[in-house]
Parts: sequence; structure tokens; C-alpha cells
Amino acid sequence: MMGVVGWDVGGANIKAAHVCRDGGVCSVQTVSRPFEIWRGKESLPAVLRAVAEDLPPGDAMAVTMTAELSDAFRTKREGVGFVLDALASVTPCTLTVFTTDGAFVDEATARARPLEVAASNWAATALLVSRHVPEALLVDVGTTTTDVIPIRAGQVAVRGRTDPARLLHGELVYTGAVRTNVAAVLSHVPLWGGECPVAAEYFAVSGDAHILLGTLDPKDYTCPTPDGRPAMPAFAAERLARVVCADGEMLGQPEIMEIARAVAEAQVTQIASAVSAVGGRFSSPPEVLVTGQGGFLAHRAALRCGLASRDLSSVLGVDVGTAAPAVAVAWLLLAAAG
Repeated sequence: MMGVVGWDVGGANIKAAHVCRDGGVCSVQTVSRPFEIWRGKESLPAVLRAVAEDLPPGDAMAVTMTAELSDAFRTKREGVGFVLDALASVTPCTLTVFTTDGAFVDEATARARPLEVAASNWAATALLVSRHVPEALLVDVGTTTTDVIPIRAGQVAVRGRTDPARLLHGELVYTGAVRTNVAAVLSHVPLWGGECPVAAEYFAVSGDAHILLGTLDPKDYTCPTPDGRPAMPAFAAERLARVVCADGEMLGQPEIMEIARAVAEAQVTQIASAVSAVGGRFSSPPEVLVTGQGGFLAHRAALRCGLASRDLSSVLGVDVGTAAPAVAVAWLLLAAAG
């Protein structure tokens, strides 16, 4: 029985999965841990080792990453090298790196061609999906971003493979279920019968709206809150009041809930716009496969577009949790090993 540990090393979250095969059956264990790399990149090796300790040992390691985008690094080349250095300290087993073209390369090749392995996590999930479903639109809503990836005729049919190109083609949307600044989601919110401009400050994030609405569990609010107070509904309400320069004494619960609903609605609209645009490339309406922390937003966006949706875990037959890219890259390497 062979086991592979897959890594998705992000700038705000570290996710890992152990995938093993016993005969024709795959079993999966996942771990996710928040880690904002720009606050202390030197701690990355220790964090990776701690995550690895929560999983069974693997016979091999496979990695995807997005942490290289962090402004902790001057270039993606520097970031890729830093992540690979950190992973090398985790276990002595062979490290294999996944590229945005859907291939595995060795560590030396990854260092020489960093733009081919930078921001590769979406590609791993998409390739695995393409081996199970020939026609689908994969929508992965994380804490920070949303991937909208077309699978056509069993192929990953994206137009962009780097972050800038994916943004340009609507395949990467910078909105997520937890960390997105409310001021980046919408410019106005309903207030006292009018539309009030939002303060361009870091007063509240999307997670505040979602825990207040009950669509996000406070334990899944995995980033520091803007004001340093707990990720609880009462404090989330205060943070949302502040986006219109008010507070919990100036605004009542109905007014704050209206702001929360407006934030969620704006995010659904953003995602639905991308789903509609990318989904328009299909000859017939595609099924939407949903994964990620903000899956509830993806399901609403699909419904808005008149498309059927289901969770990715139901397609794969295993629970991938919020760690689909880590599961995917491990699964793919396990398959490649025969």
C-alpha cells in the first residue's frame, strides 16, 4: 500500500493531504492550518513540519503552491525557491512539483522554471476532475479567491495559466469566503432607505458577513479579524457597522444584517458573472462542481446562472474538505506511480 502526501502551500493557509491506495480503494486524510506567510516567512518550515505530523508518513511528496505571490518575496522565483527549501526540511522522501501545464517535475526543474509551478494548485484539482467528469465547470471558492475552471471533452480548457492571465480571462476572481475586504466587494450598502458609500478602510471582511448570516462557522474564520476581536457574530456585527463609519450603538441589528446580506449578494454576483462568462464557452449548459470554504457562494452563483451544481466530494467519492488541491496533487502522483 503506497501513500503520497500532497501539499497546497498558500500565502494564508497551508493544506496537506495523505492519499493512499489499497487495491482499488483510495483513502484520504486532510489537514488545514492558517499561516500568513508575510507575517513571518521564517516560520514556514516549522509550520510545515507541524502539519506533516498530523498525517501518516508518505512514500513521496507532491506540491502545489500559491505562497510565491506574497509580497514577502520580491519575485515569484524567490517565493518558489523559498517554499521548496522549506518543504525539503519536512521529510527525506522525494519531492515532486506540479506545474500549471499538468505535469510533474523534479525540484531542480521547478527552481529553473518557477513560473510553471507558481500558482499551480487550481491545475491539480482541474486535472483530477477531468479524469472523472468530461464536461463540467469547476468552481473552487477559498478564503481569498475563486477559481472558475472549464473542463471540456475531458481536458482542462483554460485560457490562462498564470495569475494575471487567469484574472484577465475571468478564471480567477479575487473574492473569497473569509479574507476579502468588504471595501473590495462593493462600493455602497443599503442604509436608512438609501445607498451609503463604503469607507475605503480595512474595517470588516467577508467572513464577518458570513458568520453573521450563519453560512460560515466562526471556527472557519481562519484569519485575524480586522479589529483583533474574536470571530463571533456580536463582534462581526460591530465590524460591519464600521464600514459605514458607524458602530453597534448607531445601527440596530436589522440594519447591520442588511449590510451583511448586501456583502454576500455582491460576492454571489461577482462569482455568477465569472460562471456565466466562462460557462458560455460550452456548447450546452455545464454542470458546476463546487469545492472550497465558500462552496455555499458557488452553489448560489450556479443557481443564479440556472446551472445545476453538486459538491466535488460527491464526484470523487471521498471527502476532500477544503483541501481539494492537496488531495488532487497527491492522488495524481499516486496514479502516475501506477
